[in-house]
This record gives sequence, structure tokens and C-alpha cells, in this order.
Amino acid sequence: MPSLSDLDALRLLLLVRDRGSLTAAAAELGISQPAASKRMSALERRWKITLLDRTRRGSALTPAGTLVCGLAQRVLDEVRALEDGVASLRHDYTANLVVAASLTVAEHLLPAWLGELRRENPGLHVGLEVTNSAHVCELVEAKTADLGFVETPRPRRGLRYRTVARDRLVLAVRPDHGWAGRRRPVGPHELARTPLVSRERGSGTRDTVEQAMAAHGATLAPPLLELGSSEAVRSAVIAGAGPALVSELVVAGALARGVLVEVPTIGLELGRNLRAVWRTGTRPTRDAARLLAIAVRDHVPAPPR
Repeated sequence: MPSLSDLDALRLLLLVRDRGSLTAAAAELGISQPAASKRMSALERRWKITLLDRTRRGSALTPAGTLVCGLAQRVLDEVRALEDGVASLRHDYTANLVVAASLTVAEHLLPAWLGELRRENPGLHVGLEVTNSAHVCELVEAKTADLGFVETPRPRRGLRYRTVARDRLVLAVRPDHGWAGRRRPVGPHELARTPLVSRERGSGTRDTVEQAMAAHGATLAPPLLELGSSEAVRSAVIAGAGPALVSELVVAGALARGVLVEVPTIGLELGRNLRAVWRTGTRPTRDAARLLAIAVRDHVPAPPR
């Protein structure tokens, strides 16, 4: 279990990743570079792992440090959610709108939608549950959430849905992987024989991959790693764990920087609709309906079913 000092060190590590150096990360936190270096060294000693590669030109993440960043992001997100929840209890109010969202939607699309909604209605209190697509549907069915956002290709009966965006899964590898320079696309049966870094069962990403493979009578090999977020999958691929099928939203930046390479595929339907879901027989509440309108504004969706 990470201690409070470990959490501070993990925040520092994420800033090293985002700002490109330990010095810049320390400056953002308002601490000295020696203090930041001491904090990271203490974490490395406790965990018996090297997270930073220290040279005369500065500090950079090791492959292990990159992988830890992906895992740490989830931990710190949960800590923030806990802090927000405790703060809401102190203020003694109930959320006017409760939203449940899959991780990919929550990380890459929902912040902008909620930001616009809050600008329109500054007094609105929004409760957000971030989880995989299967659990989002359960929360909506149980009336725990007013509106859900999922990436699964098979919405449940008993739920209405509306497409709010399109996404596709990308077969991503490191530039030094054997598939990085290949010109012949990877087909479903070759992919089925290859262990991948994978999301957990119940995630929309895993459902999309399994459905695409099932269309060819193929079953995925047991995964190299099974991780709880697409950010962790991306970090694992960057660290050299192996190839992965992951949302283009998640890896777009890494592909643009050349940190990852997209491998062409053939015969696989890897496009998917990202959808809003709500209970059949009901209409979204006023605030949920406004959030839905913001989400679909720039997209021409399929009609609800």
C-alpha cells in the first residue's frame, strides 16, 4: 500500500513525464531540485526499482518508470476522487447530476463536455463514477447514475443509447518491435496467436477486440498483461511489454511523437461507436439532456434504439 510520501513521489514522477525533466517537475511543485531528487531516490530504494535515468543532461524515465506512470495515474485519480467525495460530504450537498463513464470517454472527452455544462450552470453539482463499460451499464440500470457513457459494441437490453463519438482501436508497438517496420498487415488469425497487452474483461476495448476476432472464428491468446485502464496499456507498450490494441484517442500523442508505431491490420473491424446510455422508458433529466446535447453537437449520431 503506497504511503503518503509515496503518493507525493508518484505525483512528482508524473510531472517528470509531462514536463520532460526533474528540474521542471520540481519547479511546478515549488520544491528544490535536490529535494525532488531525494524524494525520487527514496521511492526507488523502498520499491527496489530504478524509475529515472540520471545523466549529466538531466533525468528521464526508464522503461520501468514509464510503466509505473501509467499505473500511478490510476492510483492518483482514485485518490482525487476520494478527496472530492470527502469534500462533497463536508459541504453536505447531493449531486444534481450523476454521470458514469468508461475510462476512455472519461479521460479524453468528458472533461470538455462537463466543462461546458458547468460554464452554463455554475451552481450544478456533478457526481462522476469512472469505471469500465459493463459497470457503467449496471449503474444506469440500478438508477445510481442518471446518464452513462460507454464504448462497448453491445449495449444491454433495457437501455437506450445514442452515439456521441467514433473511435477506433489501433495495433500499437514500440519502434524497435519486430512488427514496427512490416508492410504486410496483421490479420485476425496471426493476431489471435500473439499474446497482447490487454484491458480487463468488461471493458469496452476488450469487448470490441473479442467481437472482431469472433467474426473470424478466432479467439485471443491469453494476454501478456491484463490492465485496468487504457493509459496503463499505453504505458506498458511504451515500456516494451508487447503489442496492444488500444484506443486511438489514447495513443494519438505517442504515435505523433514516434514513441509508438501503428501496425496495419486487415480483416478486423476495429472502429466503434462511443455511446451515451440511459434507462428505457425514461427521459434524461434536464441536466443529463443538456450534457447529452453537448456531447452529440459535433457528431451526426445514429437514432436511439
